[in-house]
Amino acid sequence: MNGINHLRRAYVWGLLAIVFFSVVSLLVRNEGIAGFDTSVISVVQGWENPKLTEVMESFTWLGTTIVVIVIAVCILLFLAFVLGHRMELLLFLAVVGGAPLLNRLLKAAFHRERPDIHRLVEELGYSYPSGHSMAAFALYGVLTFLLWRHVRRRTGRIILVVLGSSIVTCIGISRIYLGAHYPSDVLGGYLASGVWLALMIEIFRSRKLVKQH
Repeated sequence: MNGINHLRRAYVWGLLAIVFFSVVSLLVRNEGIAGFDTSVISVVQGWENPKLTEVMESFTWLGTTIVVIVIAVCILLFLAFVLGHRMELLLFLAVVGGAPLLNRLLKAAFHRERPDIHRLVEELGYSYPSGHSMAAFALYGVLTFLLWRHVRRRTGRIILVVLGSSIVTCIGISRIYLGAHYPSDVLGGYLASGVWLALMIEIFRSRKLVKQH
């Protein structure tokens, strides 16, 4: 029964995230979010200076494919050979491996061109939703969840959540700052990855409960 309840909770969380993602996507499709995008871009790109550009490039680097793969492989090896946590390993693989696939499908569906207001970097492919934002949310989100389970003190958990959230947020802001994405691309990426992460975590929990019984 507990396993069923957890699955139901997964559907509720997934449904809420899908609703918010659908609203943002509808606004993007109908160009109803252009004012929001322009306003945020104006503020973020107004911060431009050489030192901050270096910082933003560093955060963007944390969300690149090669960095995500290296971090993912290290975590996989740790889960498999040090902790021996098979279920956690499967969760990590599902979240981190599934997010890029979902991103490709969504980009192919929306075909949104990248902003051309003020680019500091050149990127290929479509814009919505942001691949960097989705990958960052998936990787650092599931990592935060897995580490949370092993951190007992409240202070440690707060630090963990703040650190994970800060990295994900800074990666998203860096994409706007560098002109690679609209703010709505980043928001859509967080929501889409949030759907996937929430569903995988709840299914993981339900499996753990069923296995215990």
